Amino acid sequence: MKPIYFQIPKSTGETVRVQYDKQEHFYDNLHFHPEVQIMLITEGSGTRFIGDSIGSFGKGDILLLGPNLPHVFRNDKKYYEHDPLLKASNISVFFQIESFGEAFLSLPEVYPIQRLLLNSKRGIVIKGHTKEKVSRLVHQMVELDGFELFISLFSILNLLALSREVELLSSVGFDGPQKDADSKKINDVFTYIMNNFSEEIKLQKAADIANMSVNAFCRYFKQHTRKTFSEFLNEIRIGHACRLLIEDRWNVRETAFECGYDNISYFNRQFKDITGFTPSEYIKLHKEKFPLQLS
Repeated sequence: MKPIYFQIPKSTGETVRVQYDKQEHFYDNLHFHPEVQIMLITEGSGTRFIGDSIGSFGKGDILLLGPNLPHVFRNDKKYYEHDPLLKASNISVFFQIESFGEAFLSLPEVYPIQRLLLNSKRGIVIKGHTKEKVSRLVHQMVELDGFELFISLFSILNLLALSREVELLSSVGFDGPQKDADSKKINDVFTYIMNNFSEEIKLQKAADIANMSVNAFCRYFKQHTRKTFSEFLNEIRIGHACRLLIEDRWNVRETAFECGYDNISYFNRQFKDITGFTPSEYIKLHKEKFPLQLS
């Protein structure tokens, strides 16, 4: 999918920008920007696309997104139904690596942070106790400015650089954004998939939206997402199934139908191929890890 260049508002002389956003749903076009972004989800759930990685997101998640890394956080359908009780909100910290200077980043003491920023080009999700610590620091940054804000940023980067509770998302071979005139139609295909994945998805319809033949569209899609159209669709459906199983307490059969599968055996196979667990094993594992959330 071709991303859109996105310009982050910035004041003169501002090295670090902290931004709080609250709306009905997150900006839902695949985009990129030259700034590194630390993103804390404070409200909302849905599916995230970072480089060539697909996954779910929810309240409390924290991600580190490197410069020019294509990404989009697409909220669940219910966030598009104008429910005043549902909001999507996040706190984001933006900065450009170049602001720190090559000499500073070359210091031996800063090497772990330099390595972290290099890895951020693949996208990083933060987990465990590190996630809790970073969340507190990000919340505090909303009230800071000047040098205190700068110091707080490096406290977070140092914490992440030394932590083992981080996971790289996009593949090593992902080569970043490519600008062309196709961004709108590809995002239209993306919107079609996200709006209809719980029903029958037509490959011909997706190709028509992209104004391509089916064969040309399949080649194009694989080239730019590193996944076949079928793989992409299954990952979205199974990601949604994971949320239904652990949050809404749906049974396996109901979940399969809700996610667009009319064959329970095929759903079980896809679920295990993508998550490494059967649906029942996944539910059991989550109950053991987060007993209070399902009590």
